[in-house]
Amino acid sequence: MGKTVDLAGVAVDNVSLNEAAEIVRQFVIEGKPRLVVTPNPEMIVAAQEDEELQAIINGADLRVADGISLVVVSRILGHPLKERVSGIDLMLKLLAIGADYNYRVFLLGGAPGIAEAAASRIKQKYPGLNLVGTHDGYFAAGDESAVIKKIRAARPDLLFAGLGAGRQERWLNQHLAELGATVGLAVGGSFDVLSGRKRRAPRWVRALCLEWLYRLVTEPQRWQRQLALPKFLYLTLVKPLIAA
Repeated sequence: MGKTVDLAGVAVDNVSLNEAAEIVRQFVIEGKPRLVVTPNPEMIVAAQEDEELQAIINGADLRVADGISLVVVSRILGHPLKERVSGIDLMLKLLAIGADYNYRVFLLGGAPGIAEAAASRIKQKYPGLNLVGTHDGYFAAGDESAVIKKIRAARPDLLFAGLGAGRQERWLNQHLAELGATVGLAVGGSFDVLSGRKRRAPRWVRALCLEWLYRLVTEPQRWQRQLALPKFLYLTLVKPLIAA
């Protein structure tokens, strides 16, 4: 694995999408429980006041830069990240690899019915993939043991968790050892896109690094979450200058 880049106290691995996928493939071969997280500006801002979340991210086995702003800031700081590696792009890459290597895959998260809908569409795209189970993310603390038992019985090589930023990292970190899964990957709202419930920004919008604007226009209720971006820029670019 390459060097890490520090962004406001959060370590991000300097890897490309292909490199990240190959690292995960090696994790599967090794067979030990591994945690993969996808820090973005919102998570990095949240980690400033959440020591547990910051420790989980920094202690993960792979941390990829989910946000073009992380790449831009890293270049300004003189420690350029190779590229943005979004959770959904890494997931799609691993699903393709999983279809070739017959990986056992489990989808955990989303509203009731979303994981199942995502699984159905995934099977159509990757017919060789071994999807061994799904479960929504709307389970209460009292149902947790049943969810863990279900995943453990499925013995997934890849457990994709879309439980929302913060919760998914904590849940995987707390339970990965007992889940019987080899690699637990936090993938945020990827299931909503893969299920067809939401549309991802067109490729040309992503190429122009304007996916954040597309989300704001199509989901105006997200405006408060977008406030994390200027806070992230302050933490990584302005605050260090003031401290110096």
